[in-house]
Amino acid sequence: MSEQQKPVHGTYLAFDYGSLRIGSAVGESMLGTAQPLIVVPNQSGTPVWSLLDKLINEWNPKGLVVGIPLTLDGSEQDITPHAKGFLKALKRRFELATFAADERFSSMQAQQALQKMRARGQRGKTDKADIDKLAAAFILERWFDENQFDEP
Repeated sequence: MSEQQKPVHGTYLAFDYGSLRIGSAVGESMLGTAQPLIVVPNQSGTPVWSLLDKLINEWNPKGLVVGIPLTLDGSEQDITPHAKGFLKALKRRFELATFAADERFSSMQAQQALQKMRARGQRGKTDKADIDKLAAAFILERWFDENQFDEP
């Protein structure tokens, strides 16, 4: 699901787009791992760009990955065009390589992981923001697994 560009090894930011919140994560392609960062408020379809600017400046990524919501059979959901629009806006604003990623099951995977952590006493109460951030990390790790990278 990526555009016509091939990713290079390095640091990437990923986003789990939602109508109210956008979860974010950072990861390193050589390691294939990601960690949750922050949730960016999304007000009436407009993200808080100053927070996204800060993430880009802090992490200096090689590219940006946006989870694209799809149904089980791979068709688009009502929010899918909004996530695609966010992807295009990121590309225009930051002039970085952008990639779309299948985000199916990422929120469910995040909920299950957080439940297991709570059951083991590794964390207390969680909220939707925790799920959004962890879902972004899972989106990025799956995207790393599914792509081949060129050297920078």
